[in-house]
Amino acid sequence: MKVSRWSEVLGATRAATGTDDPTIRDAAWVARCVGRGAAAPLAAGDVAALAETLRPIELRAGQPLFGANADGGSGVWIIRAGHVELSVTSGRSRVVVGVLRPGDVEGDIPLLLGLALPYAARAVDRVTCLHLAPPDFEGLLARHPAIARRWLSSVAQRLAASHGRLIALLGRPLPAQLAGLLLDEADDESGDKVVRLPQRTLAAMLGVARPSLNKILKSFERRGHVEIGYASVRLLDTAALRRLRAI
Repeated sequence: MKVSRWSEVLGATRAATGTDDPTIRDAAWVARCVGRGAAAPLAAGDVAALAETLRPIELRAGQPLFGANADGGSGVWIIRAGHVELSVTSGRSRVVVGVLRPGDVEGDIPLLLGLALPYAARAVDRVTCLHLAPPDFEGLLARHPAIARRWLSSVAQRLAASHGRLIALLGRPLPAQLAGLLLDEADDESGDKVVRLPQRTLAAMLGVARPSLNKILKSFERRGHVEIGYASVRLLDTAALRRLRAI
């Protein structure tokens, strides 16, 4: 949905509720993140209903969000700022299986299926997120069809993206896998694309040793494809990385 459309929704919500509460702004932002606006536009009442159920959570780097050693139970988490690692324990090792970024949603699919979360989550850096408790989430879907349609669209998009990533990794050489991972994980910063994740996290996501990943990153840097910084990789030549991904 275009920003102008969301300005209209937010304006209508303010008029209907008589408030400029920041939670309302968070609710509008969440709704924009979890679906395709053109397919299911939200009315002012839907946005207000979502706002009433949100609970903001602040995390420092290294603090758990859910899973082992975390205070919170089940529910739905929407990342507002920062990055969150998803990991599982394999023997004595912790393996990162994914990274949540601003706009990402987690916990809704296991909740809908009645399953336990299969991994733990902890903040990579300072994180702000929004939480929906299970009863609030289920009530929203039951009472607000527009929100339910939007969430269904979000679930379908995320499952399709996950399936596509798995297919892309099968049988690919490590440089191709790394090129694809960098392209997928890059955030836009004033027109630049930057992956703000430490090399240990990138290595764990690919299931390789950090020295092996660093060697390939250094070769990318020598060829002018990337610039390596502290816990970051700036993409300088996305076209070259796309060609490498296709190998």
